Amino acid sequence: MKKIYTLILIMIQLTVFAQDPEFSQYYAAPLYMNPAFTGTAADHRFIANYRNQWPNITTAFQTYAVSYDYNMEKLNSGFGLLVTQDKAGSANMKSTQANFQYSYKVHLKDKWMLSTGLNFGLGFRSVDYNKLVFYDQLEFDQDGIRLPPPSNLNLQNTSYFDFGAGILAYSRKIWIGVSTAHLNRPNRSLTNDEAEIPTKTSIHGGIRIPLYHGVFKRDRVAAIAPSFVYKRQGKFDQLDIGTYFLYEPVVVGLWYRGIPIKQNVRDNISQDAVVVILGFQLKTFEFSYSYDITVSDLGPISGGAHELALKFNIELATQARTKKREKFIPCPTFNK
Repeated sequence: MKKIYTLILIMIQLTVFAQDPEFSQYYAAPLYMNPAFTGTAADHRFIANYRNQWPNITTAFQTYAVSYDYNMEKLNSGFGLLVTQDKAGSANMKSTQANFQYSYKVHLKDKWMLSTGLNFGLGFRSVDYNKLVFYDQLEFDQDGIRLPPPSNLNLQNTSYFDFGAGILAYSRKIWIGVSTAHLNRPNRSLTNDEAEIPTKTSIHGGIRIPLYHGVFKRDRVAAIAPSFVYKRQGKFDQLDIGTYFLYEPVVVGLWYRGIPIKQNVRDNISQDAVVVILGFQLKTFEFSYSYDITVSDLGPISGGAHELALKFNIELATQARTKKREKFIPCPTFNK
């Protein structure tokens, strides 16, 4: 039964306009969400993300992302590299994309920053059709040997150019941004047909609230950070809303993914998952794990989703840069 389900997933990927892969820990993958986040840390930042969605289904969906970005303060600019790969199904369907990102920052009044970002990507898509079993192969020749795959599949690897942009406004405690991916609607068909990637729009924001009263000690950072992200791509839309709680070095989070005021095609509440996050945050190193508890019609049979995020921040601590750092306002999501 799992093999049949896997084959269905692959055929869906081949024939419909698939949405982009997603990360539940979306603020742990900032360059993936909005190129305007490029260079919003103090100096150098390295991030690695991994997501395993629906693990109970054989080789269902796995997503990887690795990014590096740097704040070049003299140019009011940020530069970044982002590489993502999404794997689906037993036929090893892969979508890999390498992205160069650039952002430019402007100091506004009242200690606000405005960052505009661009994303230039080169994508590659492939599938190993020799691992698929097609209808024609269910027949056998006179010697009882299964027939080879049909020769008229016309499946081939493909490459495409991708372009996106975003804007982000933030102070030391508040941030709000908008990004649009796939502005050129690239075609990534494996069969020389039309398979455009729909434009994806994301609106996201949040606030960081310090906690220094009662049981929280002043020598340890304590804060909550409620936030949201709304995404729309083609006919698909999604809302994630929740909060982080940090009591240094421990970080916990709780998120809900769904749109309760909307109904799906089966007239049920449009909801997907409740996400639980646990991690720790040090000065230059952060690690977090999250689990998606599926609350949609798919239910617990899917196995939910596991996700890991790893981040390194490397600050070049010299006296000259320390004086300049006072003029730089880092994004509150990723700094203390």
